[in-house]
Amino acid sequence: MRRGHPNPSPVGPGQESVWDYPRPPRLEPVPERLRVVLDGVTIVDTVRGWRVLETSHPPSYYLPPGDIVPGALVPAGGGSLCEWKGRALYFDVVGPRQRAERAAWAYPNPNAAFAALAGHVAFYAGAMEACFVGDERVTPQPGGFYGGWITKKVVGPFKGEPGTMGW
Repeated sequence: MRRGHPNPSPVGPGQESVWDYPRPPRLEPVPERLRVVLDGVTIVDTVRGWRVLETSHPPSYYLPPGDIVPGALVPAGGGSLCEWKGRALYFDVVGPRQRAERAAWAYPNPNAAFAALAGHVAFYAGAMEACFVGDERVTPQPGGFYGGWITKKVVGPFKGEPGTMGW
């Protein structure tokens, strides 16, 4: 067991452990189809996404702005700073009858190592009706701060669960 960290869950065939992800994080293209649904509408459907892999976190998926339904994103106030990616801006996600406040974010001018993410948008799965990697509906990363998507392909334990703040 790592000091202050849990023991990683066993990895099965075709799975990866978030404890094998690097720090600083790694960026890689996603070959699977990615979809986000809100209020009965598919907000985005793409095969041109990216994922960020960081120790203890399920992957965060970033989707190209050109594949997002026009009008589905409305700028929201405030921002945040990631030590690796840079300054993030937030968006409300809007469906025909529903608005999910600050449910998506993007890095308009990310740091050099994450330049491919410029303008791409990530969505909090818990604020959406559903998010999919391939045909699998994802589970949101625990807690309200992080935006990782959990699939059967990744095992934890995951940062965001109670007692994980010091990881």
